[in-house]
Amino acid sequence: MNRPDMVSLDRGGRDKQAVADRPMARVVETTSLTPAQRQDRSIICRTASFHPQVDAFRDLRTRLLAIAAGHNITTVVAPVSRGSGASFVARNLAATFAFDEAHSALLIDCDLQRPSQHTTMRIDPQRGGLIDYLDDPSADIEEMFYETGIARLRLIPVGATPSVDFEYFTSFRMRLLIDSLRNRYPDRYLFLDSPPVRGAPDARLLADLADMVVLVAAYGHDTPQAIAQAAANFDPEKFAGVVFNEGV
Repeated sequence: MNRPDMVSLDRGGRDKQAVADRPMARVVETTSLTPAQRQDRSIICRTASFHPQVDAFRDLRTRLLAIAAGHNITTVVAPVSRGSGASFVARNLAATFAFDEAHSALLIDCDLQRPSQHTTMRIDPQRGGLIDYLDDPSADIEEMFYETGIARLRLIPVGATPSVDFEYFTSFRMRLLIDSLRNRYPDRYLFLDSPPVRGAPDARLLADLADMVVLVAAYGHDTPQAIAQAAANFDPEKFAGVVFNEGV
């Protein structure tokens, strides 16, 4: 699996509020992945206490929680370019937040052209996903929460093939969805797995809906100039930093 390395996390905090005073999202597990199944799905294992990957993601979680200052947050994880490994980072960052019994995490696959989370996590999106919800005003988004085999971590896959004529991420229904998911459970952290910054505006549109942006660069592949150009697309107040991801 890839190994992330977090650099330069810096953003102004908000007024502190004790997480312990807030209600926990009620999630009931029916399955639990074995260490071998986690490896097959490229998900770090909580019990691997001394593994560099685990330490790297825990450090990233700690930094983001410090920036969040006691609030639950929505974080866009955006690759500089295709192949930077952002889906790996988004998946494992969400899993690391779910390690903590005081938190739950919801991972939303927003890479409409090349969705991968449901395939990697061996999930059959038979109840639909994000696009099904956005296309159907009568749909219930919680019907599209899928168990991942990781305690307190759920996935919303892309679902149906999106229409090329519709701007999903600027729709009122998308904005309402993110606000609702964030506010319904104050201890739930949202992670949006974004398409690449280069080549399309989707990452910037998703950033407008989020509190933070984590940029993922492929070490030795994405040039400093490309990273700087990608970072310039985001509001500096939301830009949390860059993860250099090896082995893509």
